[in-house]
Amino acid sequence: MFKLQETIKENPIIAAVRDMSSLPVALKSRASAIFLLCGEICSLGEAVTAAHGAGKSIFLHIDLAEGLGRDKAAIKFLAQEVKPEGIITTRSHLIRFAKGYDLFTIQRIFVLDSLSLRTGIANVKETGPDALECLPGIMPRVLSRLTRELSQPVIAGGLIRSREEIEAILAAGAVAVSLSEQTLWQ
Repeated sequence: MFKLQETIKENPIIAAVRDMSSLPVALKSRASAIFLLCGEICSLGEAVTAAHGAGKSIFLHIDLAEGLGRDKAAIKFLAQEVKPEGIITTRSHLIRFAKGYDLFTIQRIFVLDSLSLRTGIANVKETGPDALECLPGIMPRVLSRLTRELSQPVIAGGLIRSREEIEAILAAGAVAVSLSEQTLWQ
C-alpha cells in the first residue's frame, strides 16, 4: 500500500496539474507528487506512465477526468489498467470502491462555512479515506481543527500563492500542500 508520508517527507509540495500542457513542468519539478485534475480516459495511462518514469507518485481526480463513469467499473479500470497510486474524489462511494482495489484514497472537501466543516469532518470519519484534501487551503485555523479531529493526514489546496502561506499551512498541521502555481513547485 502507498505511504503518503514517505513520498512527501523531503518535499511537501504536490503539483496540481489542471491541464495536460502543465504536466511536463510538473514532471521536471521538485514536487513530490502530482494531482492530475484533468485528462481524458485515453490520456490517463500515458500521464501515469510519464509520472512514474519521472519518479513521481500520481493521483487522479476521478470527478474531473473525462470519459470515466463515477462508478465501480471506473475504479476497477483505473486500478487494473491505468495504475495510479490513488484517486482524489468528493464522492464517498468512490472512496469505498477504491479501497477494494488497494488504491490510495484522498477525499476532497470544500470548507465554505462552519456547516460544511462539520459535514466534511463527519463524511471523512464515516468514509475513512487514507487522506483528506481541504479546499481552500489558506485557512490555518480550519486546517488545525481538521488535524486535531481526524486521524487522516490533511493536505491543503486552493488559493495558495506564496511560500509564507505554505509555511503557515504546514505549521497548522497539514502534511502537504497541493497547488497549481508552477513557480511554487520548485
